[in-house]
Amino acid sequence: MSAQTEEATAAPPAPTTGKGGAPPPRPGRTRAGRAVPYVLILPAAALLVLLGWTMVKNGLLSFQNLNRRQLIRHVTEWTGAGNYRDALGSAEFWGVTGRSVVFTAANVVLIMVLGCLIGLLLARLGTKTRLLLSLGLLLPWAMPVVAATTVFQWLFDQRYGIVNHLLDQAGWHSMAGYNWTGDQLSTFFVITVLIVWQSIPFVAINLYAATTTIPTELYEAASLDGAGTWKQFTSVTFPFLKPFFLATTFLEVIWVFKAFTQVFAINEGGPDRLTETLPVYAFTEGIGSQHFGMGAAISILTIVMLLVLTAYYLRLVLKQEEDEL
Repeated sequence: MSAQTEEATAAPPAPTTGKGGAPPPRPGRTRAGRAVPYVLILPAAALLVLLGWTMVKNGLLSFQNLNRRQLIRHVTEWTGAGNYRDALGSAEFWGVTGRSVVFTAANVVLIMVLGCLIGLLLARLGTKTRLLLSLGLLLPWAMPVVAATTVFQWLFDQRYGIVNHLLDQAGWHSMAGYNWTGDQLSTFFVITVLIVWQSIPFVAINLYAATTTIPTELYEAASLDGAGTWKQFTSVTFPFLKPFFLATTFLEVIWVFKAFTQVFAINEGGPDRLTETLPVYAFTEGIGSQHFGMGAAISILTIVMLLVLTAYYLRLVLKQEEDEL
């Protein structure tokens, strides 16, 4: 074989070029391929723009004195921070805020305790029983909030409710015609039962899914050390699933704190506005009293409180990540 033949054999193939001497496009880097990520994020971006514009409009409204007269005359009256001063200086606002915090705390504690217990039960059941219980949990979680609230209004109805009937049949004859929405505590009881009933499935099913990620060797080692059920939970399950408990508790706090439909539909914040939480209070002051600027200011203050909670949650998450490192 000649030297020229050997050089021709050893030389790498000349790179092909595209149009005009440009290198050919890479596989998967066509114009359509480059556009796919932007198309996928388009719905989220559109939603973000919509929410952002709504927040901007609501923020501008909170600095205005807007009621029926201004709407009819198409007049904009700027009041600066007057609505915020009136809200923050009102004893009623702080009373509703304290009530909302207590209401949220009570609901979240019940949701997390009962949801975790049911989630741990799911982890110990057989396949068929677990499937049956999971289906039973999905039904209340998938039910629309308005439909579930309507069902609970019928269940606790003063004259025709099944709850009063069952209590009467059980020997509590004084409950035969009991008005569950007649006072503050009983109304909050009905609302709490409704919210907890609809929120437990999320915690239970997610906890069960999280327990499947725990290595069985940890439980075997704990059993060899003589650890019982409670000790296994505190020494194995809870430390391993601490991020889950933290994230789920935070989500439940947000969802319960901003709950509007259940509280308003049961008794519209009554009796005597004693069961109003901040979302209902903002609606009543804004739409009900037609002082839209004040309602917008209260809603902005509610969002600020949620942002403070979010910042505290993120701080805990970052601290936990630092500890793990």
